[in-house]
Amino acid sequence: MKNNSKAIIVSMSAHGERLPAAAGRISTGKGTATEILSKSFDVVKNANLIKKVNASGHNSTLEHTYYNVAFEDVSVFAEQFIIEFRLASFTVKSRRYVDFSDSGYYIPELTEEQRAVYTEIMDKCYSVYSELCDADIPKEDARFLLPYSLHSNIICSLNAREALRMIRAMVYGRGKNFAEIKMLGEQLLSQIKMLTPGIADTFVAPDEIYDMPHFDFARSNVQNSEKVVLLTKTDNAPSVVARTALICDGYSDLDADTILADKKNIEDCINAVIKSDRPRALENAVYTFRINGVSLSTITHFTRHRMQSLLVPSLVTTDRKKYIIPDTVKNNLEILEKYKSVFADMAVAYDKLKAMGVSDENLVYVQMSGTVLDIVSTMNARQLLLFFRLRTCNRAQWEVREYAQEMLRILKKTDPEIFKFYGPSCCLSACPEGRMSCGQAAQMRQKWL
Repeated sequence: MKNNSKAIIVSMSAHGERLPAAAGRISTGKGTATEILSKSFDVVKNANLIKKVNASGHNSTLEHTYYNVAFEDVSVFAEQFIIEFRLASFTVKSRRYVDFSDSGYYIPELTEEQRAVYTEIMDKCYSVYSELCDADIPKEDARFLLPYSLHSNIICSLNAREALRMIRAMVYGRGKNFAEIKMLGEQLLSQIKMLTPGIADTFVAPDEIYDMPHFDFARSNVQNSEKVVLLTKTDNAPSVVARTALICDGYSDLDADTILADKKNIEDCINAVIKSDRPRALENAVYTFRINGVSLSTITHFTRHRMQSLLVPSLVTTDRKKYIIPDTVKNNLEILEKYKSVFADMAVAYDKLKAMGVSDENLVYVQMSGTVLDIVSTMNARQLLLFFRLRTCNRAQWEVREYAQEMLRILKKTDPEIFKFYGPSCCLSACPEGRMSCGQAAQMRQKWL
């Protein structure tokens, strides 16, 4: 099997470097925006100005140029790395609905002996995955057997500033030790140099990048018993949200104190904020969760919510013996045994390949999408409003829905003045799912409101 992982810039902003150059001139030059743009045709002058402006720290001018990138047949491991860049837009081929039996997988650089062990376990993953699909196990459950070497395809759009930040992380940062990710970063940089050399000239290799800290404290074998733990939150969050809303409406501190002395007024203010088109006051309430036992598949559902701080442990340290078993598999004993055997064989293959000298960086592919780990997410109440609208919906993938429901249950007890108004979309307005609607809007409102 040949590796075909590629990062291809398929299109970009029509004006290329003219836009960031014009942006560099607009703050100090005469003329309207279009007049300045119409005079920004000199390629050399544009490139020199872009470099000068960015050297002075005004990197935002680069954000006016966009690249549209096709990531083709990259591994799911690379996908997870890529979609963590929150100022980019992504569309990924869904493993909930698409049959991936013939998608193929990434093979790192291995000896012939190592490669034989590697391909054997990967082929078994795909074989049993196909058996589950043929046995009418939903694809969203069968996908837990897909290896993390699985080929993924992504359409990504990002501005030049974020593109260079991504490349820096790929080539010199936390991706530098992973051959596939470093290669993708180098491919992107090479194309940017060809398409927009003036922008590429602003890219400077860092002297040093510090990776996430690693601690050598003793560990116990105690397992986390709770699915979700609220680690910390904004003190007096309901009052904070209501007060900032009143300030925004022009009230003095004295008036706000008088109004907020009545708990009913706090709830009325919050309800009005939630129903508004600009619920910015909610951003002043922040919540941090530890979310335990999340499958690698479902981590991608969390990652897609970009207005959050999400911490995912390094996949170098993943315990391949910990994995999820969906109910559809548990209810079929024959399927269950096959399912478990793949995870057991993957753990054996990992130990064998490690003993054969395969690096930790290449062993990240020797795990499956159903492998679980713990993550930390920090979101403000405005982002949680969107998160719960989407993820507590009956149409949401069942695993992320279970986590979202537990998070919402905790928050409804912790800060009921805010979260009594939260729930799936049908609880706040009409169901957006159209013909795919579950038809249970009334029951959902009764459940959550």
